[in-house]
Amino acid sequence: MELTKQPTALKKVIRDRRSVKKYYNHKPVAEETVIELLEDAVWAPTHGVRQPWRFIFIEPEQTETFAKKVAATYPEERQQNRLEYLREPSAFLIVVMEVPESQKQYDENFGATACMIQNFWLLAWEQQLGVVWKTNSHIYDPKVKQILNVGENEKIVGFLHLGYFDEKPAKKDRISAAEKFSTFKG
Repeated sequence: MELTKQPTALKKVIRDRRSVKKYYNHKPVAEETVIELLEDAVWAPTHGVRQPWRFIFIEPEQTETFAKKVAATYPEERQQNRLEYLREPSAFLIVVMEVPESQKQYDENFGATACMIQNFWLLAWEQQLGVVWKTNSHIYDPKVKQILNVGENEKIVGFLHLGYFDEKPAKKDRISAAEKFSTFKG
């Protein structure tokens, strides 16, 4: 079976999606919108239907307080820089994953959570809600886990920075899959 060369809506959204890191406009990100997007995003593949994720939403009215608390976990000489960086998004969605005991289940949980994040990102893109998945060092800091009430058996997979945008970021080309493809010749 040969794949169609016609651009489908799904192909279009996959290829058009960008990481929106800054230059968000002032339109607030509503909790209801985030929940609506997540209701579809959670249909990602998940081993044993474990659905190992949970979410913490930092609404626009709380981003300044949250940014100050997270920035305060850094050494004093980096706090101002981190505060300015964390002030950029309109809102945050923190994605937290259950950490199982076996490495196999950990890998499965992380893969499922990454798939769910990609679903969320694509759905948000359709609504011109910008997203970027950040894994800065603070996601590993026990003080940040405490600020967010993240349990011992949980991992912060990332901070999703959220905000509406007016101008789409520039496209960055990808290496063709054919260049990274091989066939096993047992």
